[in-house]
Amino acid sequence: MSNSADTPAGPGRTTRWRPVRVLTAAVFALAGLIFVTSFNTAKGTNLRTDASLLRLSDLIEERSHKNAGLDETTAALRRQVDALAARDDGSTEAQDERLRALEASAGTAETAGPGLTVTLDDAPPNAQAAPGYPEPQANDLVIHQQDLQAVVNALWQGGAKGIKVMDQRLISTSAVRCVGNTLILQGRVYSPPYKITAVGDRGKLNKALADSPAIQNYRLYVKAYGLGWKVDEHKAVTLPGYSGTVDLHYAKPVS
Repeated sequence: MSNSADTPAGPGRTTRWRPVRVLTAAVFALAGLIFVTSFNTAKGTNLRTDASLLRLSDLIEERSHKNAGLDETTAALRRQVDALAARDDGSTEAQDERLRALEASAGTAETAGPGLTVTLDDAPPNAQAAPGYPEPQANDLVIHQQDLQAVVNALWQGGAKGIKVMDQRLISTSAVRCVGNTLILQGRVYSPPYKITAVGDRGKLNKALADSPAIQNYRLYVKAYGLGWKVDEHKAVTLPGYSGTVDLHYAKPVS
């Protein structure tokens, strides 16, 4: 007779899973799940490309053009409303004068007078450091948000009656923001060179620009690396009134 230990297992024998086999099966299952998830995410595209960034840039540019069109539509409607209001106006001359003063202060009315334009630009592509200065880093050769803000703040400090950045009038809620090498202003995107135009006393505006510590620092980079800086004076210049929305939007807690 053979020993029972040497007897082959019968059909009713229960298979026992060893821990190593269980772990191996789990690893293969997880790998399969990751593969399926990656396939569904990629949908046949290369996940290592910058295509998504390019699509985002295209989307921003598209929205910028759309916002420009909406601004023009809003301005046209506002002119119609103003014309209707003027036709049916029952206010007194004193009230009308008060309204005109408020519109001028708010920046929604056209403003004209002497002024100047400041132009800021990136350094040339082949920019080299001037003698005595260290070799430039990438950030030394481009216009930054603080550079634009420095010019705008100095012009307000110099008594500007109104300021236009590129083709848009600034109001109290305007925010000058840069993302990368582009300016985003009131829903529209701009690339350098950047032009900031102000109406006001040219002597005071120039003095405010010269006295600004932030602009003095910027002018060092102009000298060292060739960043663009130009000031053009105007005997007469006209700034358009702000034509966008003036509604304030703010966050509030969800109950």
